[in-house]
Amino acid sequence: MLRRLAHRHRHRHARTAALALAGLVLLLAAGTTGAAAPAARHAGAAPRPVAATTAVPGAPGSATPLSGYAVQSTAKVPDTAEAVSSPGYPATGWYPAGPRSTVLAALLAAGVYPDPFHSTQQQLIPAADFTVPWWYRSDFTVADTTARTHLDFSGVISAADVFVNGRRIAAASTVAGAYTRHEFDITALVRPGTNTVAFRIQPNNPRKHLTMGWLDWLQPPPDENMGIVRDVTVRRAGPVALRDAHVVTALAMPSMATADLTVKARVRNDSDTTVTTTLSGTAAGAAVATSVTLGPHETRAVILTPAEHPALRLQAPRVWWPAHMGEQPMYDLDLTATVNGIPSDTAHQAFAVRDVRAPLNADGARQYEVNGRPLLLKGGGWSPDAFLRWDPTYAEDRLTYALDLGLNTLRLEGHIEPDEFFDLADRHGILTLPGWECCTKWEGEVNRNEAGERWTAADHSVAKASMAAEAARLRHHPSVISFLIGSDAAPNEQIERGYLDALKAADWTAPVIPAAADTASPITGRSGMKMTGPYDWVPPGYWYDKREGGASGFNSETSAGPDIPTLDTLRRMMTPAELETLWKEPAARQYHRSPSATFDTLELYNAALTARYGPPASLEDYVRKAQLAQYENVRAQFEAYSRNAKDPEDPSTGVVYWMFNSGWTSLHWQLVDRYLDQGGAYFGAKKANEPLHVQYGYDDHAVAVVNNRTAPASGLTARVTLFAPDGTQKYDRSVTGLSVAGGGASSTALTLPESVPGLPTTYLARLLLTDAAGREVSRNVYWLSTEADVLDYERSDWYYTPTTSYADLRGLSSMARTAVAVTATTTADPSGTSTTTVTLRHTGPGGTPALLTDVHLVGSQGVPVLPVRWTDNQVSLWPGESVTLTAQYRTADLRGAAPRLRISGWNTPTATVPAA
Repeated sequence: MLRRLAHRHRHRHARTAALALAGLVLLLAAGTTGAAAPAARHAGAAPRPVAATTAVPGAPGSATPLSGYAVQSTAKVPDTAEAVSSPGYPATGWYPAGPRSTVLAALLAAGVYPDPFHSTQQQLIPAADFTVPWWYRSDFTVADTTARTHLDFSGVISAADVFVNGRRIAAASTVAGAYTRHEFDITALVRPGTNTVAFRIQPNNPRKHLTMGWLDWLQPPPDENMGIVRDVTVRRAGPVALRDAHVVTALAMPSMATADLTVKARVRNDSDTTVTTTLSGTAAGAAVATSVTLGPHETRAVILTPAEHPALRLQAPRVWWPAHMGEQPMYDLDLTATVNGIPSDTAHQAFAVRDVRAPLNADGARQYEVNGRPLLLKGGGWSPDAFLRWDPTYAEDRLTYALDLGLNTLRLEGHIEPDEFFDLADRHGILTLPGWECCTKWEGEVNRNEAGERWTAADHSVAKASMAAEAARLRHHPSVISFLIGSDAAPNEQIERGYLDALKAADWTAPVIPAAADTASPITGRSGMKMTGPYDWVPPGYWYDKREGGASGFNSETSAGPDIPTLDTLRRMMTPAELETLWKEPAARQYHRSPSATFDTLELYNAALTARYGPPASLEDYVRKAQLAQYENVRAQFEAYSRNAKDPEDPSTGVVYWMFNSGWTSLHWQLVDRYLDQGGAYFGAKKANEPLHVQYGYDDHAVAVVNNRTAPASGLTARVTLFAPDGTQKYDRSVTGLSVAGGGASSTALTLPESVPGLPTTYLARLLLTDAAGREVSRNVYWLSTEADVLDYERSDWYYTPTTSYADLRGLSSMARTAVAVTATTTADPSGTSTTTVTLRHTGPGGTPALLTDVHLVGSQGVPVLPVRWTDNQVSLWPGESVTLTAQYRTADLRGAAPRLRISGWNTPTATVPAA
């Protein structure tokens, strides 16, 4: 394992170096919620008007983000920094940028470049333009200068000289690192009327700076995300500033009958005289108050405990639970610091009461427990937009998709999203695993074969400051259940000590994980996680073997690699010629897969697709086979980990699908594509993670019932029927009176015989689970072969295990075409949500089933309506069977068109019918 990890590290170094030498460039398309990119203008087109001036109120306790910037390359600005950063400077020809914007995000919004999501148009963007600093300039107005004024910010990539009204207040050596937070007292510089803040942003290089990079996820943007990606806030206060207000919670376990709240804050006297401040407010409705006398410019920590304030011991607290396990209640902390009865500053923080632990089990695997209940973490790797553009609607759409898939966790390797992301995760009950990034400067000190460079003393300071800032920002979010201080490698003792000291100072209470790989750090110890891959194609049966990436322990990032999107998405992202190459030339480099030399073709994937399903006859045939293959593989990955979660020996404790989504238009590592369309990978995951589920084991041919609900289930009947592709029944058996405990438990219903008379090489298995009343609660259909996929584990690499012979599923091509009848109705509610109810009925002649019938909701000109949440989809029906599905979506996304349904499937002719 360590040898393969070392191989992975060396390869990542090689591919990063090759990427840097090649000077590859990339940008993400603009647009939100999967919307089409705006029409591009030619490079050099006139910029739009710059951002409006921000009005900053004088009220103590106000915190006002700058509304936006004007940006321009320093190569095009001959004026001095003092002039550029002074009010009234004519920023003629500059580009407008939002309040959180990389340079390229601003240029894309201004239409400077064509859509970089499409084809290889991103290569038209000259990377040389971003090898010099860029100016970010913003004006704000202040009417009253009696209050003190501070500039508060983080999210500068990679570093910046900072100016206010013609004066430099900080150098790039101070404002360095994407995650460090900075506060500057600018009271003496602020004047009534217009004031100017200017940042001279330095170029970014994730191999040399503690910022963010993209590794092998996608083609990296040519600006390397240089810019300001979090709010820059102007804060006003009286003589006393209130900072770092938070609540440390301690839930009584295991009773959960009480919870102790400890309120903490720092009060700072910014004046030249001694002052007495009264700190008062409420925490979870409990009133608290204390007085503090501060000398000139003195800062003091205030701690309010249940021992001194009995109301801070909550009785019968409302406990926060992950989704599918309970509710997500939040509490509020509100504090005010007053001087002589006049408010000087205020603070507000939402928080929750919950207990999270992650001990190592008997097999050395990390086992998470929330509020005393162990749970299998089922997650995906989260990717932000490649230009780090924040769109709250698009983010919530993706989080809602994660819940729809039955996932409970998202891992953020670097690219730690803004506060609103974690607010959404708190509200939806989605657990998060943020942590530092591999294979860049973050691990340059401990992975000597990486492109990241050795650390300087300044780097250690930036790393510790980054940890302190992120800990203070994330500690109150109940959705955050760990911080991973390493990814592919654990930090050395010096780096780890800096992280741990910063976490302790920030009152961090969640588990600290030394790495996502199977390694250990000097202080924290073993990680309890494995990073064995795979990252490229393996057959479905791979996941059931308890070695390599199979279903045991905690696998922090793993999948079978390519996830070919739907034909709708493919036609949006590639030219006709590129689409021809996609299915005709397996060894061709695919720009939309990865910059890595390991992952830049679809050779392994296409070889398996051809061997198992037969050579594709057209683009359409290639895509339909890909959806079938992705459905079976993703389903198997989650099913194997779910089934093994309660095994007495070497159980599975966590699995993170690599990845949940992509930050651009991609051909791999995504359960959902950039435009939020859903294909086989999506619905395979949704099927595997349904609440009460019947499934087949590729390893032991057993039919098991997995109960992801909290309560136990009883009185169940499991039935399995085997069919030839033409629908001829070859085997049928039912088992009644089944019971299964809750909380992810599983129970074996029956085991299929090793051989079935008359069973063809390719066959279908239909699994049905019904409750005591005879209602169907789970339907699961497999396409299988009497010839199994054979793996050569002895030749496993860090990214896959070779397959020496393939299952023969070519018999599916003999299935007769069969029709599916459709009826549908649509209703819209006042909240702006529409619901389309669809009934599918197999009405075709003969016995052939309709395999993997897909329903797409479409609007005008057949364009998919996205996002959409289906109760189920890609269903398989036998003659006479019917199923009713519902789809929910925003009415506005129809764009005034009447809803229609496009029906297709493995052997179902494509047809579009009205759904109004």
